[in-house]
Amino acid sequence: MPEASSPHDAIEDWRAEADQLTWTTPFHTLFAENPPFHDWFVGGELNLAANCTDRHLPLMGDRVAFHWEGEPGDRRSWTYRELHRESCRVAAGLRELGIVRGDRIALHVGWLPESVATLMAAFRIGAEVTVIPIMLPVESLSARLADFGPTLLVTQDGGWRRGTILPLKSRADDAMEAVDSIEHTVVIRRAGIEVEWFEGDRWYHDLAGTDDTAESLPADHPAYAVYLANRGGQPVAIHLGSANIAAATIANHRHVMSPNPEEISWCAAEISWPGGQFYGILGPLLSGRTAVMYEGTLDFPDPSRAWQIVERYAVSSVLTSPSVVAALRAWSLVADHDITSLQRMVTLGEPLDPRLRDWLRELLGEAAVLADGWGQMELGGLVSYDLPEPTGLPRPGVALLDPEGNEVRDGEAGEWVLRHPWAGTMRAVETSGPDPTAYHWDRYPGRYATGDKARRRPDGSVEFLGRYDEVISISGQLVSLTEVSQALLDHPFVAAAEAFEKIDARLGRSVGAAIVLEPGAPDDDRTLRDMQDSVRELLGGLSRPQVLLVLDRIDRSVTRPALQEGLATLAAGAGDSALRLPWSAVAETLNRR
Repeated sequence: MPEASSPHDAIEDWRAEADQLTWTTPFHTLFAENPPFHDWFVGGELNLAANCTDRHLPLMGDRVAFHWEGEPGDRRSWTYRELHRESCRVAAGLRELGIVRGDRIALHVGWLPESVATLMAAFRIGAEVTVIPIMLPVESLSARLADFGPTLLVTQDGGWRRGTILPLKSRADDAMEAVDSIEHTVVIRRAGIEVEWFEGDRWYHDLAGTDDTAESLPADHPAYAVYLANRGGQPVAIHLGSANIAAATIANHRHVMSPNPEEISWCAAEISWPGGQFYGILGPLLSGRTAVMYEGTLDFPDPSRAWQIVERYAVSSVLTSPSVVAALRAWSLVADHDITSLQRMVTLGEPLDPRLRDWLRELLGEAAVLADGWGQMELGGLVSYDLPEPTGLPRPGVALLDPEGNEVRDGEAGEWVLRHPWAGTMRAVETSGPDPTAYHWDRYPGRYATGDKARRRPDGSVEFLGRYDEVISISGQLVSLTEVSQALLDHPFVAAAEAFEKIDARLGRSVGAAIVLEPGAPDDDRTLRDMQDSVRELLGGLSRPQVLLVLDRIDRSVTRPALQEGLATLAAGAGDSALRLPWSAVAETLNRR
């Protein structure tokens, strides 16, 4: 990755990105030192929604902003003018409900045109948004709502998932029983199912008003609250500023995702994933491009759905996670579809396995651009790529350091550290647990410590080796191995537990866990599945251990990194299953290392 030659160059790189945006009040200072987050675009004001829609209307109002496809096969295309009109209507309706600048709005929705319009409406008003996964169980949904404290919840009557309708409104009603802050619930009619109605409920299509104002907001006004993996059992939310996320996202989109204005891009991911929102919605809209948006999962009604979408909309650029790429390779149903339009594949969220890269190269041809991205939500998303040539993206300057702050030699492992400020960086952290700010900024004063372990290869490229902490990335979502272990220990039949990262060459990354049962505890497949499912119910679907190793003991004299590596080796190749092994099998694996 090319590096900025000096802090001044790294900061000045952002001026060109800021010039791509429309400011209601121009900033007078590009950067002002104010550790740890620093201040960017000082004195400037803009509106994120106006930059996504309003400014495009004079020249591109009739251009398609996005093509949308629902899981059952229904389709809609909205122009920039139509998206602007709808988001203004929704914003006016929300103002009629009393929503004002600084309020918080939670979205518990799937990927719908109405979801995009609601995001834009929130940004027009100056409300802060968080998007909550539709697969989250009621208990976890309730905890997230209670922590975020929204004034308004937006959800659906029901949502499609692999041919089944999930009762989202009903789940939300149950979750809100323990939440005091919510004054109104807006319900998008998607599935047409019957729902219970309570005081404060409103249909999305009934929202109405006349105020289409786009608030002029300071550059660091919070637009997003993004939740990271829990630390110490407590939720951690970071807050991203409007101009910060706008500059970082438009830079990534115009330099990497879709440098050609005529390209059609598709972020094949869930809308609840911040990457889906940043690079599937904000990036294309800020850049005046056309995007594709898909509601469902890529294997329904058959595993060729992804290739059907690429062919139908002549998609030229796809952004997704390596786990999705692994699934696409496993399904391998490409032959019947014309995907010659696809000339750019960008992955993010976890390292791209070299074998997956080779498969993509064979599939797309030598001329296609393959880019594996690295970034963190704390930095506003993507920061760098393994592209061989400079991309025009601002450069943070990087170093690989040992714990004493010295640069390591090529081939040695060190921590990936940013040397210069980055404009997308979060503006604040909100948690009742340990504050992650010190972890990032205090260990190497004046630099940002990522927590990622890496080493340089002989050709100058970087190989990422995992995390120094107990947080891993799965399909772009952060999962705490410590929290998974603790969730298993909370089960009455578990005496000891150790979670680890499981890597499958075909299906990508997942969580695995080893457990020791309490004396006399039942050791049957149903009980073990209940343990796996209890983790999902507490922490969400990606935290569920896909394989469970049942051991007679765990020797704690073995260091945790070595133990986790040995367990991952034993679990390699195992599907969604339980394996019963003696500790001697683990010890033998460790001795072979």
